[in-house]
Amino acid sequence: MTEFHLVRHGETEWNVGEVFRGRTDIELNETGIKQAELLAQYLSKTKIEAIYSSPLKRALRTAEIVARPHNLEVNIDPGLIDFDYGQWQGLSHQEVKDKYKELYTAWTSHPQQVKMPDGESLNEVRERAMAVVKNIIARYKGTVVLISHRVVNKVLICALLGLDNSHFWKIKQDTCGITTFTYKDGQFILTRHNDTSYLEPISRSQLSDF
Repeated sequence: MTEFHLVRHGETEWNVGEVFRGRTDIELNETGIKQAELLAQYLSKTKIEAIYSSPLKRALRTAEIVARPHNLEVNIDPGLIDFDYGQWQGLSHQEVKDKYKELYTAWTSHPQQVKMPDGESLNEVRERAMAVVKNIIARYKGTVVLISHRVVNKVLICALLGLDNSHFWKIKQDTCGITTFTYKDGQFILTRHNDTSYLEPISRSQLSDF
């Protein structure tokens, strides 16, 4: 049996400001660092075989903090990199709604049909992220942590539950939220979703799904 935790990176200022991030390499903010530290403390007594991360700083910094108590090196995997929003990257939510009205409507109603201008589609995310998961279940029989991004994790959760990408907006994962699956006898089983209970010491109002 393989257990893996799908973790979203800690908070950034672009999460708070609702700016589309994508491949832009944004650092964690002060809250994000504290979230990562609490996550590391929470997982410190869990026996972890490996930690995988997106190459972007916000995920990699989160992963490095989690890895310290276990004396593990972080495996950087480009398959976990954030969704390529293309022309939307660096724009605020409101700017996108104003400038790309038709595409934004399609994104919020039929995300599985959208390919971002100069960017990618959810199907492309699914293909590369599932390749990472398949590699992990072939290599490990214990607990593995994957630290990635909102879109990537939501697409993975859909895939592992046997749902297509049209269900993308039915799933929410907060910054530093943990979603856990086990893999046994060819089946992926969801055992926990969007656990942020360990963040109570810095409890604050939840951000929107952005």
